Amino acid sequence: MNLHEYQGKEILNSFGVRIQRGIVASTPEEAVAAAKQLTDETGTSWYVVKAQVHAGGRGKGGGVKLAKNLDEVKAISDEIIGMRLVTPQTSAEGKLVNQVLIAEDVYYPGESKTEEFYVSVLLNRATGKNMVMYSPEGGMDIEEVAEKTPELIFTEEIDPATGILPFQARKIAFNLGLSGVAFKEMSKFVMALATAYEKSDAAMFEINPVLKTSDDKILAVDAKVSLDENALFRHKDFAELRDVREEHPTEVEAKEAGLNYVALDGNVGCMVNGAGLAMGTMDLIKQAGGDPANFLDVGGTADAKRVETAFRIILKDPKVKAILVNIFGGIVRCDRVAQGVVDAYKNMGDSINVPIIVRLQGTNAVEAKELIDAQDGLDVISATEFQEAAEKVQEVLA
Repeated sequence: MNLHEYQGKEILNSFGVRIQRGIVASTPEEAVAAAKQLTDETGTSWYVVKAQVHAGGRGKGGGVKLAKNLDEVKAISDEIIGMRLVTPQTSAEGKLVNQVLIAEDVYYPGESKTEEFYVSVLLNRATGKNMVMYSPEGGMDIEEVAEKTPELIFTEEIDPATGILPFQARKIAFNLGLSGVAFKEMSKFVMALATAYEKSDAAMFEINPVLKTSDDKILAVDAKVSLDENALFRHKDFAELRDVREEHPTEVEAKEAGLNYVALDGNVGCMVNGAGLAMGTMDLIKQAGGDPANFLDVGGTADAKRVETAFRIILKDPKVKAILVNIFGGIVRCDRVAQGVVDAYKNMGDSINVPIIVRLQGTNAVEAKELIDAQDGLDVISATEFQEAAEKVQEVLA
């Protein structure tokens, strides 16, 4: 589950990570009030107005701007709130900005002794251990740094038995070229960041940039935070931070229906039970000359109502030219799934306007195929083998 910058910073701050302070606002008037409050609390006279969307590269799209007074805070907020922000990490349509973060200016007007770093904590999938990834080239796209100057990307693995150790934090500060007060501050920053990552069950903490101010403070100027949804049962307060406005509306609908759905860009819809079989089905579609339009796992039950809901969700995508239903009958009987497909098809009537290939294998697979083949007026093609299903997909796409 992705968080907004201001939400991620609140979590970081709760674990002792120093942050660039700010207040979120939904209207230009709220933005001005937030700026006044920041002036009283921090003494800042310049402000940074930041669009709050789940995407990086906001500055490149005009979603991060400096305001030098309250009038500019209002004008810039009025410009950003309600805009569709297009960044390198969004679609061409961009994302609607519903809120802005009014943050203190931590670059201190007139000062030039600031430095920017990149620091993130994430899982190293190759080793199964968490790691700190960091670079002295902060403020830039880390992918660009890795491509052009890979020697400037460092990693430090964290032993799960001990967590991050002080000597590792000091090593990171040293590799970033810091000394004196800044060295000590960065060491504390890294320790707190790694602890926050572990205790909050995060999937990723990315801070870009981490700023060394002219008076040697180390703080998070940005925060890209993703939490592990499977661990949200341990963090009820974090679950409430979910902003469904930032998510694909069809994925939200599927989640509410208890379906695991991820929208893709292809032309063949998938309805499968089990994540592993779903991945194999997507490969099958590619081999057949198509492209998967979605990942959809209906889980261990596939009655008529659940199948109908899955069909309706898949067909919301106008790019879908065919649907492949690939079910392995273990706990669930194939003939019951087949009946669910038939009932759903009849209930939906003309709503289903693309051919459906149904491959059922496992318990009562023969009976299931006979049931589907016996139906009149249904544009449903039955199959029992993987290769047969692939050939049927090729035929309908031809």
